[in-house]
Amino acid sequence: MRDVDSLVDDLVMEGVIHSPPVERAMRAVRREDFVPGRLRGSAYADHPLPIGGGQTISAPHMVAIMAEELQVEEGNSVLEIGTGSGYHAAVVSHLVGPEGRIISIERVDRLADNGRKNLIISGISNVQVIGADGSGGYPDGAPYDRIYYTCAAPKIPMRVMDQLKEGGVLLGVVGPNGGVQVLIRYRKKDGKIEDEPLMRCVFVPLMGKYGYG
Repeated sequence: MRDVDSLVDDLVMEGVIHSPPVERAMRAVRREDFVPGRLRGSAYADHPLPIGGGQTISAPHMVAIMAEELQVEEGNSVLEIGTGSGYHAAVVSHLVGPEGRIISIERVDRLADNGRKNLIISGISNVQVIGADGSGGYPDGAPYDRIYYTCAAPKIPMRVMDQLKEGGVLLGVVGPNGGVQVLIRYRKKDGKIEDEPLMRCVFVPLMGKYGYG
């Protein structure tokens, strides 16, 4: 029977996971705690699953890829745009450690409530879920060492880039709604933004003022 260890073993063998901290973080989170009860038998299948409201919990390999590319360090302050089920934040919470913090923004109240409950069930206390339009980031908690999107945006607005610390990293998914998008890593260096396209992907759309509407 598939479980978290068999899933992570596969991702390590495939080279998706290549750093010990990400491997430990992925093993520490039970994905079954973040999917609807009727889908728990599929919790360790490596593909997205619906969580309601037209949203999905990302495939484990994509969460692992983003965890590697975000280059999180212990003690980091992180902004997540799009809580969803809370699974992605749960993985990152183990990377930032007890001294770090994550603010996760979710515009759909039902998903925000569910994400909070899932994180509590998982014993995670360093993630704060806020119900709000996160398409423009969350200036009240800025600046952040790391920012990442769990949904696709038409572009990354400067008001979000401005919330990133010097030397900080932002992972964004940019592209047309329903089309092929690109995962891009942005880094703030000497006050300027450098960007590095990483891979093609397809994510659910970011909604809100700076999203697709």
